[in-house]
Amino acid sequence: MQAALDTRCTAFAGQHRIASGELRHVALVAQRAQGGAAPVLIFDDRSSQPIDIDLRGTPADLLKRLADVSEQIGRAADPAVAEAAPRKGPGRPRLGVVAREVTLLPRHWQWLATQPGGASVALRKLVEEARREHAGSDRKREAQESTYRFMTALAGNEPGFEEATRALFAGDAIAFEERIATWPADVHEHIAMLAADALA
Repeated sequence: MQAALDTRCTAFAGQHRIASGELRHVALVAQRAQGGAAPVLIFDDRSSQPIDIDLRGTPADLLKRLADVSEQIGRAADPAVAEAAPRKGPGRPRLGVVAREVTLLPRHWQWLATQPGGASVALRKLVEEARREHAGSDRKREAQESTYRFMTALAGNEPGFEEATRALFAGDAIAFEERIATWPADVHEHIAMLAADALA
């Protein structure tokens, strides 16, 4: 995954945490640590997706590449840039509205057609309602997925991994902590931080 300069992340050399913070700072530490005995991996702190970075060259080269990627990400997310680009289809780019295909049964389309503002307005309201209603369960699911992703990357061969995974998805905080207690300290601490919302 690509990430912006201010993305919060953590770098590990093998199973040892070497840096945490904004990508611009973590990447410089990772660059200095590369070439050692252990491979260097950088993880997004929210999703635990690995962040792919070309660590070659000087620190200035690295920061320039990161700034270029960050600028591309910013442009892609900027509605003004989308507005300036040639329009390719339906949607309201000025408002950040993107047109995509939705497949529904005829009875769903019939119901949507009777709603004030039409189908698009009704669907947006339904999505916002669902986001509010399921915010807690969504946060828990995202924390479980993030924790599992990191565990698989750095602790997949640790004793009790499968049992810890079952405890994580069952929401059993006590069993989970028992299973990860003997894992390397930095990995254990990072996993506990990631799993906090999943096991709350």
